Amino acid sequence: MNELGFPIISLVTFFPIFGALILMFIDKEAKDTLRGTAMVFAMIEFFISLPIIFAFQSGTADMQFVERYTWIKSAGLSYYIGLDGISLWIFMLTTFLTPICVLCSWNYIQKRVKEFMICLLLLETAMLGALVSLDLILFYIFWELMLIPMYFLIGVWGGDNRIYAAVKFFIYTAAGSVFMLLSIFFLYYYNHKVTGVYTFDLLELYKLNIPVSTQFWLCLTFFVSFAIKVPMFPLHTWLPDAHVQAPTAGSVILAGVLLKMGTYGFMRFAIPLFPYASHQFTPVIATLAVIGIIYGALVALIQPDMKKLVAYSSVSHLGYVMLGIFAFNMQGVEGGLYQMLNHGISTGALFLIVGMLYERRHTRMIKDFGGIAKVMPVYATFFMIMTLSSIAVPGTNGFVGEFMILVGAFRSIPMHAVFATSGAILGALYMLWMYQRVMFQPLDKEENKVLKDLNAREIVTLLPLAILVFVMGFFPGYFINKMDASCQHFLKNYNQQVAMYEQQVEDGSAAKLAAVMSDNNLEKKID
Repeated sequence: MNELGFPIISLVTFFPIFGALILMFIDKEAKDTLRGTAMVFAMIEFFISLPIIFAFQSGTADMQFVERYTWIKSAGLSYYIGLDGISLWIFMLTTFLTPICVLCSWNYIQKRVKEFMICLLLLETAMLGALVSLDLILFYIFWELMLIPMYFLIGVWGGDNRIYAAVKFFIYTAAGSVFMLLSIFFLYYYNHKVTGVYTFDLLELYKLNIPVSTQFWLCLTFFVSFAIKVPMFPLHTWLPDAHVQAPTAGSVILAGVLLKMGTYGFMRFAIPLFPYASHQFTPVIATLAVIGIIYGALVALIQPDMKKLVAYSSVSHLGYVMLGIFAFNMQGVEGGLYQMLNHGISTGALFLIVGMLYERRHTRMIKDFGGIAKVMPVYATFFMIMTLSSIAVPGTNGFVGEFMILVGAFRSIPMHAVFATSGAILGALYMLWMYQRVMFQPLDKEENKVLKDLNAREIVTLLPLAILVFVMGFFPGYFINKMDASCQHFLKNYNQQVAMYEQQVEDGSAAKLAAVMSDNNLEKKID
């Protein structure tokens, strides 16, 4: 159903490409014009996406704003897109963060400004497309398209070791995607074998009754692809390099949206397509999630580089998201979805904050600072707000998500929840220790004494994020209500499918046992 009566999802998804085309005709030396044009298109994009929130119907789990057109009829391909409560807020987060990324790059990016802004807008379209795709090949196209502009953002505008980080990022994510593509084609042909229809329609493929042994292999390919993107331990090693080498805007969009593509992929594709295999993999996934929570926190604790510390904190925070999803109850799943948004806001803001300090001092080493709060009180205030959000202090958005995840985990996998709780303690330790060393040590370095506080542009960049920290902390119900119906539907289908497959496995085992007993009786008669 399309509540607004016109193709708003397509408009929002492809509008940034129109902006990128306009930028191509602007002189590359007119840097302020390029920045201003990109900002205008990013802001228009955000505002035209807002009606989606108000028109979204909270009481239904059906896909909304659906658009479907035949693409290649003979191959079963269609342009099929839509939104539900699982994808709504991540979609909106993408349109919200893009103008912030343009704004934070205003002075930071001085070379190839035109190409940078074009890459940023193209990346936005690719991310939005992946979030709304309901055709597996369409999803795969957008999934792969995300790699290209992100590769250039890191490889062209990154730090000294940018080529290594960009290539590592590309190889990891592309390698995982290849195996997922093979499984997509298997589903395509298997559906034809069962139903006589060739289709990549995700909602139709949900209905397939795939043999248990086959499910495990198909599920594994999807799991690896999405686990790399999250990234889950031990497939996380590309992330710190990518974050540290990426420009500030690249780190913000990477933390804010790209990593969520992995966790979103589990909920939209891997688990509904392969419910029984997901059920069987739950102990492994939950264990790896807890290891990631603790490992990420411990490694963050010893980092001398602020940006690398925040990067490893992402490994820890995304471990909580995975733990919540694989708790398979309402508290855990909704907490996981909410924490995806929280991480995009708080960690994205922390990368902005580190980037603003780097622009002034050209260093991110914690030892190079101290006493900054005395000369940059506004900066220190924003830094503290985001630190409190990151460590899940009550009243902030981080508390709501983390609390729901732990409640959900305690209900279904209590021992994992016990160990995961230690991550919250370690998170407070490494974040507050970093803040104390940067903000409250003696102001004994001459370079730090002349630092200028945040200007108007930087305040405007951080203020919306700071406001959301408290809005989502005090009024989580508005956001969670729009997830309720979709999450209930997700869990209902999962539980029904797992019960059905368990019955099949039980019936199969009973049949095998009966066959064995029958053979034994036959042998006795022959004897």
